[in-house]
Amino acid sequence: MSFLWGVMGGPSAGPQPSGAETIQKLCDRVASSTLLDDRRDAVRALKSLSKKYRLEVGTQAMEHLIHVLQTDRSDSEIIGYALDTLYNVISNDLEEEEQDDSEEENLTKVDDLGSQFTEIFIKQQENVTLLLTLVEEFDFHVRWPGVKLLTSLLKQQGPQVQQIILVSPMGVSRLMDLLADSREVIRNDGVLLLQQLTKSNAAIQKIVAFENAFERLLDIITEEGNSDGGIVVEDCLLLLQNLLKNNNSNQNFFKEGSYIQRMKPWFEVGDDNCGWSAQKVTNLHLMLQLVRVLVSPTNPPGATSSCQKAMFHCGLLQQLCTILMATGVPADILTETINTVSEVIRGCQMNQDYFASVNAPSNPPRPAIVVLLMSMVNERQPFVLRCAVLYCFQCFLYKNQKGQGEIVSTLLPSTIDATGNSVSAGQLLCGGLFSTDSLSNWCAAVALAHALQENATLKEQLLRVQLATSIGNPPVSLLQQCTNILSQGDKIDRRGSKVQTRVGLLMLLCTWLSNCSIAVTHFLHNPANIPFLTGQIAENLGEEEQLVQGLCALLLGISIYYNDNSLENYRKEKLKQLIEKRIGRENFIEKLGFISKHELYSRAAQKPQPGFSSPEHMMFDHEFTKLVKELEGVISKAIYKSSEEDKKEEEVKKTLEQHDNIVTQYKKVIREQDQELEELKQRVTTLMSQNEQLQATVTQQVSQIQQHKDQYNLLKVQLGKDTQHHNSHGDTFQMNGIQTEEVSKLKEELEEWKNKHELLQGQIREKDFLIEKLKSSQLEIGTTELSSQSSRSGGLEHNNELQKELEMLRSQLQLQSVEISQLQTENQKLRVMNTTADPVLGDSGAAVANSSELEGQLEQEIKELKSEVKALSEEKESLKQHLDSSSSTVAILQDEKSKLQQEVAESKKEQDDLLVLLADQDQKLSALKIKLKDLGVPVEDEDDIESGDQGDEDEDVEEEEQD
Repeated sequence: MSFLWGVMGGPSAGPQPSGAETIQKLCDRVASSTLLDDRRDAVRALKSLSKKYRLEVGTQAMEHLIHVLQTDRSDSEIIGYALDTLYNVISNDLEEEEQDDSEEENLTKVDDLGSQFTEIFIKQQENVTLLLTLVEEFDFHVRWPGVKLLTSLLKQQGPQVQQIILVSPMGVSRLMDLLADSREVIRNDGVLLLQQLTKSNAAIQKIVAFENAFERLLDIITEEGNSDGGIVVEDCLLLLQNLLKNNNSNQNFFKEGSYIQRMKPWFEVGDDNCGWSAQKVTNLHLMLQLVRVLVSPTNPPGATSSCQKAMFHCGLLQQLCTILMATGVPADILTETINTVSEVIRGCQMNQDYFASVNAPSNPPRPAIVVLLMSMVNERQPFVLRCAVLYCFQCFLYKNQKGQGEIVSTLLPSTIDATGNSVSAGQLLCGGLFSTDSLSNWCAAVALAHALQENATLKEQLLRVQLATSIGNPPVSLLQQCTNILSQGDKIDRRGSKVQTRVGLLMLLCTWLSNCSIAVTHFLHNPANIPFLTGQIAENLGEEEQLVQGLCALLLGISIYYNDNSLENYRKEKLKQLIEKRIGRENFIEKLGFISKHELYSRAAQKPQPGFSSPEHMMFDHEFTKLVKELEGVISKAIYKSSEEDKKEEEVKKTLEQHDNIVTQYKKVIREQDQELEELKQRVTTLMSQNEQLQATVTQQVSQIQQHKDQYNLLKVQLGKDTQHHNSHGDTFQMNGIQTEEVSKLKEELEEWKNKHELLQGQIREKDFLIEKLKSSQLEIGTTELSSQSSRSGGLEHNNELQKELEMLRSQLQLQSVEISQLQTENQKLRVMNTTADPVLGDSGAAVANSSELEGQLEQEIKELKSEVKALSEEKESLKQHLDSSSSTVAILQDEKSKLQQEVAESKKEQDDLLVLLADQDQKLSALKIKLKDLGVPVEDEDDIESGDQGDEDEDVEEEEQD
């Protein structure tokens, strides 16, 4: 342990070893020692020496430290020491902190040293994979140094380490778990690690995003207090920028996951905006940049448009406009907010309309556009802020013909406020256009050019604008005033670059005259314009003036290309001849090429936002560069064309114009027909809906009518009952001539039915008499011939069936007699009603009023009587059938009687034989009866039994005769 004591700085005897020797001995101790404690102490000593002797420890101990990581995984302490040592060797952060700013050479050496050690470490990909497994350990002393070491490796050799982690199984997913660590130190360093991991690698960015990174990062930002949070919020925002910038897939995933809505609370600043901390300014600046990443003009148009709409619907745009109009906001935050609002509304009609409606909290309220333009033309405002306002105005007018019309309308004579109480946007632009500040001239010219961009109608309307130059002088058109200032540019004392003012005015005139023949005619109508342009182009000026010469050549070329030859002195052919004589075609084309060859032109063509380092570099506008690309080649061809070619081209143009006119007419007709179709469709839909409503009302009314009918019938019945209750039995009916005839007919039918009924009863009596005779004869035969009962059982059963049928016929006759009695009673009632009908008609006036109802009831009762008569006739038919069946049964019985008589004769022969047997049986029976009497059992004599049975039969016969 004396060796380690000497290394750690304690006193030792003898000469002190050098650093390299000490490190070599420690490395040998790590490699050869069998005790874990000795190896741990040696690694700890290497860690303490690694900051001072970085090169020696890195070259001699790296291999041993990697071996420790592989073999001593069970001991977290030695693993932690080894990771810390490797971090000190590879990382440049510690060396950079100790170096002074003057020692740049040492810094480059330090960078090279860290990069070399990183290459040595990642040469074996297994080392990075081993480090990923160590980062998974939950032990703080292992996980935290592992995260720091992996972050340092990514800083030194980012693409190589990214590729190793990407091909490693679950490599990115392991690192994503760091964001869920409850220890803030590891979580925060995990955010820094993911920052380095996601730099310029779209594949890893997608994996991290789909591992729920957005949700976790937004949760951390919310937990830390949004914009009021610390540096952790800044790190999370930087990581979000890495994931979203130039990554369309992640941007779409961010929008589809409704994460844009979670950005709104970031911009909820209070009313008291004084005393912003530096960290809050940084956080809010990064938040605004993150919004701009989602709506950047370089993104696909569809993705940008969907994000813009989502920001409007969730209230994010409204919140940004609140910051825009708030007081006390720092200048850099205000500038970035203006740029952010610009890109949120760019090309989105919905957002542009909302921005046009925003008012500043002033008295009286002013539109936000007017307030911003006031800042743009105010030379005391910061240059960056004025550029941001110009960009905002350009984005507001981009693909917004409605906004362009509103701006131009503020310049027209009919809409200018004569009182002068309020300042309009057009007045501010004109004021900036003619001020003595060259930057204001340029910004106002470019802003006005954007109001005319791709809108021929507004270009024509702007020709009506008249300006009052001085008292007593007639007003001058805006076009004329622009050319006057352009020609007098050197004479006017201006602050700033004089070239800048002339470039701005020339860009405005080129935009105004392009694709507008009427504006070209107005421009050519001023005889001083063409000589001024040819003079500027023909002169040999310095480098600064070359840009003006190129723009003058472009304006002259536009005057030729879009010339409709309406002015005789300035026809196309004459202007070409003028160029050839005074300038020369080759010289003209060369001067025209000065524009696209200029360095500032190529800068402006890169992106829509004006990105100028100083006001002197503010020369070209992005949209104007597109116009130059479009017209440069066309004008060059037009200059070299002959008069015949021009004529042919004019004829072609005329035919094309005619064709276009025809097409526009047809389009107009089609549009009108479409409108008519739409109107007819709407009418059809309205008529169908009205029809459905009417059908519904009809069905409802039908149901109501049916209900009223039912109620009416109930009232009729109740009224009939009431009249029966209050009046006599005959007062309810009124008989007319037709009803009396029907009653008489019913009486006759009843009489006929009575007669038929009596005849049927007589026939039934005769049949009954015959049946009784047969029964009596059968009974006599039965008493005398007891021995033959078994043979005659079938005949007796048949007789019983006949008796049952007879009973059924009797019951039916009784029912008929009851119904006939009912009919008789009803007939008597009708007679009484007939007799009492006349006095009732004379006495009661109310009965006359209810005659129709009573007649209906009477008709219903007549129908019921008819149905009853019909039922009686059917019963008559059934009775006839029964009589026929009974007559057949009588014939059958007579046949059976004859058979029985034959059998009786035969039985008499056998009777003599049976008499002997009967005598013996009588003796035996008498003996048995005596015995029974002796035993006390009551025994009836046969004479008594037979007399009793005979009496019962006589009583039955008498009852039948009475019936």
